Amino acid sequence: MQRPPQEDFDGGKVTGDMLTRTYDLVEQVQYLYVRVVKPKDLPGKDLDPYVEVRLGNYSGTTRHFVKKTNPEWNQVFAFSMDRIQVISVLEVNVKDKDDSVGRVMFDLNEIPKRVPPDNPLAPQWYRLEDGSGSKVEGELMMAVWMGTQADEAFAESWHADAATVSGADSLVNIRSKVYLSPKLWYLRVNVIEAQDLIPGDRSRFPEVYVKAILGNQELITKVSRSKTINPIWNEDLIFVAAEPFEEPLILSVEDRVAPNKDVILGKCLIHLQYIERRLGHRRMNSKWYNLEKHVIVEGEKEEEINFASRIHMSLYLEGGYHVLDESTNYSGDLRPTAKQLQKSSIGILELGILNARGLPPMKTKDGRASTDAYCVATYGHKWVQTRTIIDSLAPKWNEQYTWEVFDPFTVITIGVFDNCHLHGGDKPGGQARDSRIGKVRIRLSALETDRVYTHSYPLLVFQSTGVKKMGEIHLAVRFTCSSLMNMMHLFSQPLLPKMHYIHPLIVEANWIHKQMKIDKLRHQANQMVSMWLSRAEPPLRKEIVEYMLDVNSDMWSMRKIRANFLRIMDVLGGLIAIRKWFDQICNWKNPIRTLVIHVLFMILVLYPELILPTVFLSLSLIVVWNYRYRPRHPPFMDIRLSCADDAHPDELDEEFDTFPTSRRTDIVRIRYDRLKSIAGSFQNVAGDIANQLERLDSLLSWRDPTATKLFVISCLIAVIVLYFMGFRVVILVTGFYVLRHPWFHQNLPSAPLNFFTRLPARIESML
Repeated sequence: MQRPPQEDFDGGKVTGDMLTRTYDLVEQVQYLYVRVVKPKDLPGKDLDPYVEVRLGNYSGTTRHFVKKTNPEWNQVFAFSMDRIQVISVLEVNVKDKDDSVGRVMFDLNEIPKRVPPDNPLAPQWYRLEDGSGSKVEGELMMAVWMGTQADEAFAESWHADAATVSGADSLVNIRSKVYLSPKLWYLRVNVIEAQDLIPGDRSRFPEVYVKAILGNQELITKVSRSKTINPIWNEDLIFVAAEPFEEPLILSVEDRVAPNKDVILGKCLIHLQYIERRLGHRRMNSKWYNLEKHVIVEGEKEEEINFASRIHMSLYLEGGYHVLDESTNYSGDLRPTAKQLQKSSIGILELGILNARGLPPMKTKDGRASTDAYCVATYGHKWVQTRTIIDSLAPKWNEQYTWEVFDPFTVITIGVFDNCHLHGGDKPGGQARDSRIGKVRIRLSALETDRVYTHSYPLLVFQSTGVKKMGEIHLAVRFTCSSLMNMMHLFSQPLLPKMHYIHPLIVEANWIHKQMKIDKLRHQANQMVSMWLSRAEPPLRKEIVEYMLDVNSDMWSMRKIRANFLRIMDVLGGLIAIRKWFDQICNWKNPIRTLVIHVLFMILVLYPELILPTVFLSLSLIVVWNYRYRPRHPPFMDIRLSCADDAHPDELDEEFDTFPTSRRTDIVRIRYDRLKSIAGSFQNVAGDIANQLERLDSLLSWRDPTATKLFVISCLIAVIVLYFMGFRVVILVTGFYVLRHPWFHQNLPSAPLNFFTRLPARIESML
């Protein structure tokens, strides 16, 4: 593979640090809005009326009504004034087929302006006139005003730049929308025992197990060791459930009579709406559920048989955990599911999606290459989709969105896609998929509060042929903190909800088995979110959601293993440099420096109370010295960090191979699949080690300005405390604290550990 020049993948150029806050993060674009409501008193009875709105060379038409004299359209048209130069007249024509019924003319200089939060302009009746300006029979109710993209009518309006898009479905697909992902719960089913089962063959000991099905999730218990009609399991089954709990839980008690033959001994259907919800760590009561059995009567008719069999279970919804992303590497939300346990917001995140440039042509339309680009951004439960800019390699969106922020240790993800569902693109079997152009991740803790960052980010896509730059996206980001004290207090709080530490969701001695169960739950959560959003209108399609959530990011990749190893070595490079410096001291490479170190060493030995103050003071001075080298903009995708610029074709073929693999023989396929599954866990371990080391390094490099400021203040306070209290006293207090009785231990992590876990790593900059 030919290695692309690195300059093509640089992070773009800073276009300004501060913007005026009088309006928005985005450029104000003036639009002419025309709301066509309905006509009255049109001449004639057999009319097929519609309205054509024309401004210069741009025109839009309302829906057609057949044989309806008084239709109601209530449609909004928007014309960007940037594209209108010398036109001064707006023409609104009421037509019947191709014949003009009448028209209304507007002078653009006389059209009123509306600025939110002003109320919408009320429609009014206008008399129709003919081509000569004489009044004719009929009136048209409409409203015309000048506004910006901040107008409420912007999202629902027909845009002049979408004039080539035909069909109601296609028009819906190009409009901007806001989506909300479902609220996810963990459903814990503790299967305890069953009673009075009636096996079909009483001459043998039954081998009974329980199968539980929730939607497309299916879990089974182990076969009970007590091979009687009263089996005991005491086993936990954990599902992911989404409100409003449309799918019931179906439990069946089955007897394994042969290796490939199971007989159902009883069924139980439970609706989740009536299940108790656990918000804390209190013990939940168990309950007996009656089992029912359905048999086939007369070949096809099902008949329910009531009998005394029942099953004993503890069944409840867990609300104290954070569902969807257990890894917390770059999550957009870390709150518990239950609203009662959630804390108040600490600020507002504002994102301005300005424009993109240098996008490649993604498809061929009418014999020429084109791109219909739109953006998707996700943070927390809120997903946003901008409007689609038709046939442009340098689209301008200028749309702004806001989110509530509950924790700064979160990441917002912005993706750019090509819309492949226009012009009937999804008619053949509905198999069209929107193409990926690239995405950007921005960590909120890397942003200084109340500052606007405007920056161009490279759009990178990793393909089977290597990494490719797909252009740049221009974003404006501002994180406004409502309470600086509350945000600083968060650095001492646990990263995840308390239930993750007090009562871990999965208690498993085998780390690999535990990780596999967590990965399965995460996969189910991602599938539920993608299914939910794909049911909206217009749908946020599955391939989009999976790409934004990095659904397959935990699959084996030799490139990622190498990248994580190099991340570790990069952080350890500082320790290696210290070792080399110390060797130089020992070898008297610089005699004066060596003598100074000897004097300093003698002072610290004679006055040991100065050791720690000297260390903290040195760290503070290093941090202050590195202030001028701090990052001036949020991090972007780094191809060198990801080892994407020099990946071997063999590694790419392995990374983009299907799972299970499609290579070689059946034996090699089995071994290869096993290798990918096991190696994926080691890959995550290497990534976790890299995260911890990078968090230590971030204290000195200003990647998280707030955390670095807190660190500097803590170091200076430590200097004063250690100096006045004395080194021996501090060592004594520390020793007693470490050796304190278990009665005084807390299950929650300590404040320094919580501070450390909130420090940023560079995982969000990896492909």
